[in-house]
Amino acid sequence: MRSDELPLSRAVVDRGAHLRDEHHLAAFLATSTTRVVLVREGRVPVDGTGALVLSTVADARATSGRTDEDPWLLLGVDDEIAYLGLRVAGSPDETTDLPREGSPADRLVHATTASTHAASSRSDEQHAHHAPPAAREAVRWASPREIGAALPARDAGLVTTAVALDAWHERHPRCPRCGGPTRVTQAGWVRACTVDGSEHYPRTDPAVIMAVLDADDRLLLGHARAWAPARYSTLAGFVEPGESLEHAVRREVAEETGVVVGDVTYAGSQPWPFPASLMVAFVGRALTTDVQVDGVEVELARWFTRDELARAIVDGHVIPPSSSSIARALIEDWFGGPLPHTTATF
Repeated sequence: MRSDELPLSRAVVDRGAHLRDEHHLAAFLATSTTRVVLVREGRVPVDGTGALVLSTVADARATSGRTDEDPWLLLGVDDEIAYLGLRVAGSPDETTDLPREGSPADRLVHATTASTHAASSRSDEQHAHHAPPAAREAVRWASPREIGAALPARDAGLVTTAVALDAWHERHPRCPRCGGPTRVTQAGWVRACTVDGSEHYPRTDPAVIMAVLDADDRLLLGHARAWAPARYSTLAGFVEPGESLEHAVRREVAEETGVVVGDVTYAGSQPWPFPASLMVAFVGRALTTDVQVDGVEVELARWFTRDELARAIVDGHVIPPSSSSIARALIEDWFGGPLPHTTATF
């Protein structure tokens, strides 16, 4: 597993932290090449082919529906093109005010001359020129959970950052010290208290996620009580205060399944902005194999060989994690390649 290749870790746009001030933000808002990622309650606009729909500053303002100060988010700068996020009010089910496919210039903004983005650019150009017009017109709101794996690297990084910042702003309108209102500063990356002057920054909550293997190289998967029937994934949990990542792996596995884990090896990481997690992946080696689920978070858990998991997926007895998740990458790393498709209907 390579972290830089995970669906929501493929950020290639320079975040431009040194440009997060009112002067540069005003300049970007006045520049015709600036493009905007609209974000509404954790979702972004995509067309009927699943491509991200970018807006001009003027179109984004017309769509936002905000009566307060425009909550602009500087996502980064790439090839002299600034990318901003704009938080949009309303329900993500509303589509009447969404931009359409955009002008040819909006599509061309995806085509970069930088060699590091060549593959992404070719994908964007093919997507733009070969998609049926009707498909490009069908704009809707979509979550990175759904579209993250299919987006080109640049768009995946922009969307992940925009959704993460939107979630933080939505949940932190007031100062945690005095309860006073806060205002957005530093191009969306800081909230300053209007009462005591304290500054507050976006939070990220580390969570561990682990492929637990036994001496026979079987994989431990669990089914959470809150999930749809047949949904299985690797075990995961938040890191507690004063706890190392490795200790969190052992504690979570023991709490949820009763399995004792010994050696723990780092595998990779991926942001998971739902609302603010950083998923840190490990491979854990089990010292015991007796499974006793807690019945609170995890309802079922069992060991799988590769053949057993393949048959269970094909037969529809196991629904694996989405392709956007690091859990899927952990499982496919162990499996030795892509998981099979199911023949079942749900």
